[in-house]
Amino acid sequence: MDAVTPTLAAPDTEPLIADTPKASPAATPSPAASEDRTPLYRQLADHYRHAIEAGTLVPGDRMPSVRTLMERHQVSLSTALQTCRHLEAQGVLEARPRSGYFVRTPARASLVPVAEPRPWVPDLMQYVGINQRVSSILARGLQADVKVNFAVAHGSPSLYPVNELQQATIRALRDNPLLYGTPPPGGGEARFRCAIARRALEARMNINPEEIVVTHGCIEAVNLALRAVASAGDVVAVESPTYYALLQTLESMGMRALEIPTSPQTGISLEALQLASETYDNIKAVIVVPHFQNPLGSVMPDSHKAQLVKWAESRGVAIIEDDTYSALGDDGNIPAAIRSWDTSGNVIHCASLHKTMAPGMRLGWIAGGKWQWRVEMLKYAQTRPNEALAQIAMGEFMDSPRYDRHLRRLRAQLREHRAAMAEAIATHFPAGTRLTLPAGGLSLWVEMPGSVSSERLFDAALAKGIRVAPGSLFSNSSRYDHFLRINGGQPFTREVEKAVRTLATEVSRLLDTNG
Repeated sequence: MDAVTPTLAAPDTEPLIADTPKASPAATPSPAASEDRTPLYRQLADHYRHAIEAGTLVPGDRMPSVRTLMERHQVSLSTALQTCRHLEAQGVLEARPRSGYFVRTPARASLVPVAEPRPWVPDLMQYVGINQRVSSILARGLQADVKVNFAVAHGSPSLYPVNELQQATIRALRDNPLLYGTPPPGGGEARFRCAIARRALEARMNINPEEIVVTHGCIEAVNLALRAVASAGDVVAVESPTYYALLQTLESMGMRALEIPTSPQTGISLEALQLASETYDNIKAVIVVPHFQNPLGSVMPDSHKAQLVKWAESRGVAIIEDDTYSALGDDGNIPAAIRSWDTSGNVIHCASLHKTMAPGMRLGWIAGGKWQWRVEMLKYAQTRPNEALAQIAMGEFMDSPRYDRHLRRLRAQLREHRAAMAEAIATHFPAGTRLTLPAGGLSLWVEMPGSVSSERLFDAALAKGIRVAPGSLFSNSSRYDHFLRINGGQPFTREVEKAVRTLATEVSRLLDTNG
């Protein structure tokens, strides 16, 4: 943006727009504009507003500079400035100091939040075959020619510190030339475990580095926790909806999932959990994702965490805390972990860096509480210690200021990406669509109107090269068949915007078919 701000000339004294179509991001006004008495800066502003509405320019794109507008459309400096200021006043552009004008992410269109869950009496789902059903859906997605993938629950590669981690890995190999000839240390590499323990202080946890057992992602940590506290035939309370891999894990272990109603705002219903404990006397554990829950995006209030710890302790029910997403809050604050209220070792804390740092490293960990010894033995029996290279590289990175800089940048980018995706859904999806925009995390939980089947939409979208995560994946029941989990961790490009439009068209088509 030019620093000079001259006195604006009267707009009707300016020459007409005289650009060629190939020089503009969209077709320029027709020659008939010469007969239009609309001020020239308004004509030019309308031209670019239409380009933005058509998707030629998308939120985050840089507007042509003032000088470029002057040269491209043969207008004066004052008219070019008036054009940009008019678009800024309309909320279409935003000015960034020393950078110019950029297409602004519009204020989110009005969209009703996802409804709170209707109370239901928690019942044991005797469903057998979740593995088969989930595997069938996942296989269809993997076999299709997918161009836009909304089904994942991690950010795009551009959001992660790939180059810095590559350099840290090179240094780790250089400093440890015999690394591949040496068995990895039991439990995990010391520097990495110390870095995790130090970072745990931000979540109000005091964890001895010796307590931390490094795992292959959080799913192995949860797997170990379940094996430590329960056996085949036991009941495990889970959030509903919940991450489908957890349902697969429980079924593969012969355990029974007890689905507990979960709010998109405040997380698992403590009242329903109490009711469940009065009905079933063999609940061995409850698994919760307290912060930016997958798929809802809910965050448990601190008061609920304290109540949950007290309730579980009084009934001898283990709490398995999956805290993978806590660093992804928009406000930059790390919320207190459930474990921070635990004084008896009844909370097993599990987490990973899969969502925040490096999806390709599969680095997770577990602190087993009073089941620590059993967790360590199970880890050794099942998979042995993790290889050390990734841990050394990540430990170095986490000990440096680069780690916090990365998290600040990641949070800001995710907030922008989620907002743009939510705005597109609100704009293009049919009336009756509901969405709660979370204050962090990676996913959006969308409730479709009517009785639109998420699996039918899944197949229809695949035929168009778009993959989504149907709500039917996230429960043993059919409660969420008209929901979708949509990824909010990728830049909102023209291709993504087009895919949202296509998805919305398919939802409308299915809605009309059902109607």
